[in-house]
Amino acid sequence: MSDLKRVFSGIQPTGELHLGNYVGAVKNWVTMQDDYETIYCVVDLHAMTSPYDPAELFAERVETARMLLAVGIDRERSLLYFQSDVPQHTELAWILGTMTGLGQLERMTQFKEKSDRAGQNLGVLAYPVLQAADILLHKAHAVPVGDDQAQHLELTRDLALRFNSRFGDLFPVPERITPKIGARVMSLTDPVSKMSKSDGSLKSRILLTDTPDQVIKKVKSAVTDTGTEVSYDRATKPGISNLLEILSFFSDRSIDSLVEEYADAGYGTFKTAVGEAIAEGIGPIAAAYESLSASDVAELMARNGAEARERAEAEMISVRKAVGIG
Repeated sequence: MSDLKRVFSGIQPTGELHLGNYVGAVKNWVTMQDDYETIYCVVDLHAMTSPYDPAELFAERVETARMLLAVGIDRERSLLYFQSDVPQHTELAWILGTMTGLGQLERMTQFKEKSDRAGQNLGVLAYPVLQAADILLHKAHAVPVGDDQAQHLELTRDLALRFNSRFGDLFPVPERITPKIGARVMSLTDPVSKMSKSDGSLKSRILLTDTPDQVIKKVKSAVTDTGTEVSYDRATKPGISNLLEILSFFSDRSIDSLVEEYADAGYGTFKTAVGEAIAEGIGPIAAAYESLSASDVAELMARNGAEARERAEAEMISVRKAVGIG
C-alpha cells in the first residue's frame, strides 16, 4: 500500500464526457495521481436513481471508463473500477444509513432537485449516504468536489465523525479538494445553468471527442451578453465569464491577464481564441480514445473490480467487528 494520502472520487456513467466533466473534475483526477494514492469509480449504482435504459447503462459504463483512460487516468497509478462490482459499497451504506437523520437527507439541495426530475424514490433520498459509503469504504483522506457536491461531502464528514465517536476511530474525516478555476463549467446555450448531458441541445456542451471544427463552431455560437467588452462578472456577464474561465484553464493564464488582452478585441475574436485553445487542449484525448477498444477496457475493469472487492473486504472486516456483526 502507498504511504501517500488517499483520494477517492466517482463519476456517473454518461458515456461520452463533456468539457464540464473534464474541467470541473476529471483533469483534476489526472493531476492528483502525482501527489496522492488515487481510487476512482464509475458509480453505476448512483445512475439507477433516475429512469434509465438497462442496455444503455451497460454500454455507457464501459464508454465512461474508456474516456477516463483516454483523458489520462493511469491504470498503473490509479485503481479505476465499477461501483456495482464491489457490494461492500451498499453494505457500508446500510450501516451509515442507520446513523443518518431523515430530515438531514430531505434538506439536501440535490434531493429537492432530483425529486422534481426523477420522483421521490428511496434511491434519490439515500443517494448521499451511498456516496458517503463510497468515500469512507476506502478510508479516503480527501475528495475532489465542485460546489454542487459540497453539501454531500459535509454529510460524509458528519457520518465519519458520528461513526468514530460511537464505534471507534476507523475512518479519516475527508477533506475537500476544489480546482482553483473551472470548478463549474456552464452551458454554452444557457450560461446560468451547469453544462450537462441532460440538456437537449448538442450546442450546449463540447464533447471531448468533438473535432476542432465542431469545437470552434459551438464556441462561436455560444450565448454571450449585451455589449462588446470582454470582462469578468458572473452576475452581469455570465456568458463571457464562463468562456474566460474556460480559456484561463486551457491557457494556464489568469483571468485578469486575459481580460487585459481581449477587453476591446470584440466577442468574435475572443470566441475564436477560446475555441482554438479548447480544440488544442482536448485533441490528444480523442486520439487516445480511438486507440482503446471497448473489449480491452471491459477486461481491465473486471480485473480492477476484483482488486477493489479485495481491498473493500479487508476494510469491512474491521467495520463489521466494530458495529457488532462480525
